[in-house]
Amino acid sequence: MITRYGYDVFFAVTILCIAAIILSLWLIEPKFIRYGIVILSALLLALNVNFFRDPERTAPSGDSLVLAPADGKIIAIRTVVQKEYLDSEAALISIFMSPLNVHVNRNPIGGTVGYLRYVEGEFFAAYEDKASEKNEQMVIGIEGLRGRVLFKQIAGFVARRIVCTLKVGDSVRAGERFGMIKFGSRVDIFIPQRATIRAKVGDVTTAGETVLADLH
Repeated sequence: MITRYGYDVFFAVTILCIAAIILSLWLIEPKFIRYGIVILSALLLALNVNFFRDPERTAPSGDSLVLAPADGKIIAIRTVVQKEYLDSEAALISIFMSPLNVHVNRNPIGGTVGYLRYVEGEFFAAYEDKASEKNEQMVIGIEGLRGRVLFKQIAGFVARRIVCTLKVGDSVRAGERFGMIKFGSRVDIFIPQRATIRAKVGDVTTAGETVLADLH
């Protein structure tokens, strides 16, 4: 399944790759150039399919669970003061998404979207700590039955296109798709300090399935 959030880029790249393969087989000489173009086009086509894939996921049940909003690897967990939406101390979990990960993002909890803010910014490498504050990002707050959670879609050095379909007032389900970040990026999630963290640095996450914390 290909994500609808990437149809524009996916179909454009697919058409260009197929056209390059067909034209090179018909028109290009010598053979080593022809087959070089075919191989490179086929590789780009495979990467295109890999990047925009959108596999089905099954969210674990439990309204106290906080799920990973992104596929990737946890690169940091630390305590911070989150004043923007939680107005309290929070556990900040940072997930780095490589270009090879699924890049569709999913809601970490169910509830009502209570906060949205788009921030224009820089494009530092997503694994750097300063990316959390300085990079282009979409900040999202959801209020669930067990409390609030804030999370950020953060653009990286390569990823420069954030897609978020949420609006303030929307009712959402945990594990439900809401957008993506194209071509490698990072997601930060702020969880109230009272929660029990069930993840650690180095863990590989699956959006909508991996449990990060329990709000009790």
